[in-house]
Amino acid sequence: MSGIAPGTPERGDGMTTDTQHQDVVAALREATRLLPVDAAAAERAARSVLDRYPDADPAQLVLAAARRRQGDIAAALDILRELVARQPDSADAQCEYGLALGAAGRGAEALVALRRATEIAPRHGTAWRALGDQLAAAGDAAGSEAAFARHLEVSAEHPEVIEAARLAAAGELARAETLARELLKRHPTDVNAIRLLAEIGIRVGQFDDAQKLLERCLELAPDFHVARHNYASLLYRRQRLPEALAQVERLLAAEPNNPNFRLLQGTVLVQKGDHVPALAIYEELLADYPNQPAAHMNYGHTLKTVGRVDDAVAAYRQNVALARHAGEAWWSLANLKTFRFTDADLDAMRARLADDGDPDDQAHLHFALGKAYEDRADYDTAFGHYEKGNAIRRRQHRYNPKVNVFDTARQIKTLDREFFAAREGWGCPAPDPVFIVGLPRAGSTLLEQILASHSLVEGTAELPDIIAISRRLGRKSRKNPASLYPEVLARLTADECRALGEGYLASTRVQRHGLPYFIDKMPNNFQHIGLIHLLLPNARIIDARRHPLAGCFSCYKQLFARGQTFTYDLRDLGHYYRDYVRLMDHWDDVLPGRVLRVHYEDVVADTEGQVRRLLEYCGLPFEDACLRFWETERAVRTPSSEQVRQPVYSTGVAQWRHFDAHLRPLKDALGPLLERYPAD
Repeated sequence: MSGIAPGTPERGDGMTTDTQHQDVVAALREATRLLPVDAAAAERAARSVLDRYPDADPAQLVLAAARRRQGDIAAALDILRELVARQPDSADAQCEYGLALGAAGRGAEALVALRRATEIAPRHGTAWRALGDQLAAAGDAAGSEAAFARHLEVSAEHPEVIEAARLAAAGELARAETLARELLKRHPTDVNAIRLLAEIGIRVGQFDDAQKLLERCLELAPDFHVARHNYASLLYRRQRLPEALAQVERLLAAEPNNPNFRLLQGTVLVQKGDHVPALAIYEELLADYPNQPAAHMNYGHTLKTVGRVDDAVAAYRQNVALARHAGEAWWSLANLKTFRFTDADLDAMRARLADDGDPDDQAHLHFALGKAYEDRADYDTAFGHYEKGNAIRRRQHRYNPKVNVFDTARQIKTLDREFFAAREGWGCPAPDPVFIVGLPRAGSTLLEQILASHSLVEGTAELPDIIAISRRLGRKSRKNPASLYPEVLARLTADECRALGEGYLASTRVQRHGLPYFIDKMPNNFQHIGLIHLLLPNARIIDARRHPLAGCFSCYKQLFARGQTFTYDLRDLGHYYRDYVRLMDHWDDVLPGRVLRVHYEDVVADTEGQVRRLLEYCGLPFEDACLRFWETERAVRTPSSEQVRQPVYSTGVAQWRHFDAHLRPLKDALGPLLERYPAD
């Protein structure tokens, strides 16, 4: 009765009702059925039983669960405290008590109750899952993983699911997928197998398939919280933020204040741009669970975004103190750009590096040490760490430069002058978006901050919506790995182009707060300027460009959270930059005057002149606030967030020269572009 509904893969050991009449048994069954869908109705049903049988403990348990689900944690605890005293060997009562204690933020006590529940009933699925949540909140990652594995073991109807999960955990995804698919052929409604197959799909990037699987899973088992958490996380990754929040709110309705659900809620709100409520969530969560490393990390990221740098440093240092693998926190400190490491910090990072542990952790540590030594002007040592960190990432994230060459050639061949001439006037005429494109680390955040200081323009983030449209049009899948994009653009009608443009405006609306214009700062959109022009012919497009050695090396020493896999090798970077310039040359040729190019060095040398040029291109009246952009208070969600909160400075223009002796592979790959810059 602890929140378990018919149809879920979770099982408990039920309390005895032998002394109750058949009508009472029926009423209790109905109350239990109602719990996941209508807690208030479940409460009424439980009270109707208690009116006749005040000592009916099963009805007390339903009543407590209903009060918890409605957010009245104090009332639930009052009921449960007496219930577990009378029924100390009831696993359902101990489990519900643990859930209520967790909802009250009393994590240590919740762990005791949940462990007691699993001792009484070793196959109590709900108790194992809740124990996994609480252990994660307490910072015990290994214990949490073991509890979730036990949850799957006791919930699974077929042993093949357990073996497939073991294979997936070991990285043998192909074998795990085969086993799960074979099981589903025989048992198509096995929700554990469906969820596992979706998890594998997420790990290999097949988000469409994974989403369909999770939707089917939740159709079969609406109260399967692990699957719903996976679903909400996937919607977040796909930038379907309102839908992700709706799923998290549904989870929280079942388990108010569940720390893992709250953590995901904060993460989605941050991505949505709602930083104030996200900070409140993290602060409440950390007040109850001060030993949760992930919460400190997310809290630090959000504090950094809103400009509370000292508080962000403290949050990252808390993660360092708590996390088994703290490389990401060390890199987050380095990524503040204005932060400086102490001698003790260097000793601590080197000691962790010597452990030769998790590759992700090692990569983060190398990048952090690279930044630390660069700040100390020990450039050779710094480069050595950057090189090692990039080598680790390159092994983990393969990049084939030939694919980029091929894709660039396809764009140039397909989207020529005749293509655009035949489609003049197509698309959605709204002038709202201002796209800033180019390579990462080329000054795009500075341009965004300047424009977002204007009273009519709103800064948002690096929005994935244009890339998502290109992928949908390409219809690439594991069965059909060759994308139809960009050739598929020739098949679109005028109405379809307009609808896609309107769809972009609709999907990005969640990031906006009422101003007429907004900035989409996704750098990789330079590959989709043809698509942007076709769908949004009145949008502004700005190409942020920087000296190729400065820009490429800045990418090389920046550890990106995901994507940008071309940055892990100097030769790959040089060739990618050449492809980028080649494609931008093409857009200049077939869409003359469509793109405004802004060189970072020009902004540094003549800030006012370039600001006026930017505003004129965007059709905006001059505002002095754009010259005092560092005074603008707004969330900045990029590595340059601290740098744009101060006036323009020239020290970064030629910083790459300190590493000149190491850049021969980059120079060779760039070739004639080194002589050309900035002649274009």
